[in-house]
Amino acid sequence: MDEKDSILNEEQTESDVQHDIQAGDNTEVETVEVEDIQQSDENVQSSHIEAEQQPAEDQIPAEDTVSEDDEDDIMFSDETENLLEAYDETLRDFEEGEIVKGVVIKIDRDEVMIDVGYKSEGYIPISEFGTDPDGTPRVKVGDAVDVYLLRKEDQDGLVVLSKEIADQKIVWDRIAEAHERGDSIQGRITKRIKGGLKVEIDNVKAFLPASQVELRPVQNFDKYIGKSLDMKVIKLSKRRRNIVLSRRVILEEERESKRQATLSTLEVGQVRDGIVKNITQFGAFIDLGGVDGLLHKSDMSWGRVNHPSEVVAVGDKVEVMILSVDAEASKISLGMKQKFADPWLSVETKYPIDSIVTGKVVSIVDYGAFIELEPGVEGLIHVSEMSWTRRVPHPSKVLKKGDEVQAKVLDIDPNKQKISLGLKQLQMNPWEALADRYPVGSKIIGRVRNLTDFGAFIEIEEGIDGLIHVSDLSWAKRAMNPSDVLKEGDQVEAIVLSIDPEKQRVSLGLKQIEPDPWIQVPEKYAIGSVVTGRIVNITNFGAFAKLEEGVEGLIHISELDEKHVDNPNEVVSIGDELELKVISLDPEERRIGLSLKEVKSDQERTVVNQYNDETRNDRTTLADVVGNSLKQPKDEEQEATEQDKTE
Repeated sequence: MDEKDSILNEEQTESDVQHDIQAGDNTEVETVEVEDIQQSDENVQSSHIEAEQQPAEDQIPAEDTVSEDDEDDIMFSDETENLLEAYDETLRDFEEGEIVKGVVIKIDRDEVMIDVGYKSEGYIPISEFGTDPDGTPRVKVGDAVDVYLLRKEDQDGLVVLSKEIADQKIVWDRIAEAHERGDSIQGRITKRIKGGLKVEIDNVKAFLPASQVELRPVQNFDKYIGKSLDMKVIKLSKRRRNIVLSRRVILEEERESKRQATLSTLEVGQVRDGIVKNITQFGAFIDLGGVDGLLHKSDMSWGRVNHPSEVVAVGDKVEVMILSVDAEASKISLGMKQKFADPWLSVETKYPIDSIVTGKVVSIVDYGAFIELEPGVEGLIHVSEMSWTRRVPHPSKVLKKGDEVQAKVLDIDPNKQKISLGLKQLQMNPWEALADRYPVGSKIIGRVRNLTDFGAFIEIEEGIDGLIHVSDLSWAKRAMNPSDVLKEGDQVEAIVLSIDPEKQRVSLGLKQIEPDPWIQVPEKYAIGSVVTGRIVNITNFGAFAKLEEGVEGLIHISELDEKHVDNPNEVVSIGDELELKVISLDPEERRIGLSLKEVKSDQERTVVNQYNDETRNDRTTLADVVGNSLKQPKDEEQEATEQDKTE
């Protein structure tokens, strides 16, 4: 290994660089390409080796050489010797391995002669000075340059110098000082490599990891190539000639400085300019200058905001109001709508009740449609307020988002920010004229539209239904199922019992078509009378018998038979025609008590009585038989006696 190789530590390998870079940054990085550095150093090395191998006379000007013939003729005086000794003393200040000042005194095609104030000059390959794009060397006679003293004297008596090593050592010293003090240093981005960017600080190569370029991940690294950036050294190894840089550290420091400066001046109520930095589902983050604030979507506008992107976009410059500041938690709430007056403060004046308003449908939900009257002011048309007569299954069947509609203001609640609107109120209410068309007591004919447990809905006309309650299906007291009497789709005749236009209700009656049979029940079904009835319903407590249309009586289980009955079905069946005895009557409650066992008892009693009556006159009693049987022998004996006497 020669002198220059020792100084430049050319034993560094690519794996060494990779190891140190990864130790300095957690992200995946690529090794700094050291081939360029090594090639440059090899060029310097070869140049110096060639310079040392050249004959001494090629490096020393001809006019400074002395021929052998003249050598014996030169005589040095004592004064000359003293001067040479003094000159030698000045040379003792030079130490190998130092950077010394020199002056360019001559430029050849391949070399530059440098006078460093030593007893002999030194030569440096012209390639170490570099060239301009047109090939002109970047050095001229008279230039003062810093050079590195490799050796005071080679075998030819020349000083061995290097400008490249001097330049690198100066730069390395400057980089090391910046690293130690934490100062920034400027470098030029030269190449995109795996894991980051290659940087040149003067003629020293360094590495900028991808994670250290910006505060946020970078998608396009090519835009940095050729740019000079301020960076900080975060990893330094002179032995391995490894330098890792960070630009993000500087940006973070600048951001923190700006953040603190901004926070110290923020006050609630201030209006500030900011840049939209990021957009989320719930709002947008605004950069106020080093510190971010949240602009929630509910604070973007007094109107409806479905997504923040409807109001702002990334990069937009916006004007916002400071709503709250939490310096410790670094939380800032911002608002845009607060710059303007709350429109709800004047809604009662602008939209009085019963007034007709115009708006746009902005949202449709299951229970209605929201109408925007102005930005920030919306009213609701409930589904029940869309039509007087139509059954609206969903608001979308009547309105579509974006429709311009007129509506009537029904109610306003500024505190809850609610306005109730009506669509049907713009038309005549057919329920108000219904009583004129169908007065109470009149007959109507309608279609059975729906059956429920409590009655049947009859469609009187399109959109208007009347209800026949289960209690108005029959005059019978017993509750019955509407499906036992009516079927969906049937055309029926009913009586209008009542109309309530406000509640939109019509009560109908089916039993009222015929007179109330219970008026004559006390006369027709007196207590003790025997009637004929048909079993129409059986319960666990007895059986109901239909005496006539609208009149039914109950045969209690205890009145079914003389013997104990557990189940009425053991005695009677649906459809049986029976003779029954009326045992109780309550016309007001429409109740008739019937008895099957009483009829059976009466029938048995009648049969016995009838039998007795029929046999009383012609039946022979035992006494008569016995008496006759006793009398006949006596008479025969007397007759015989008398006959004997006669004889």
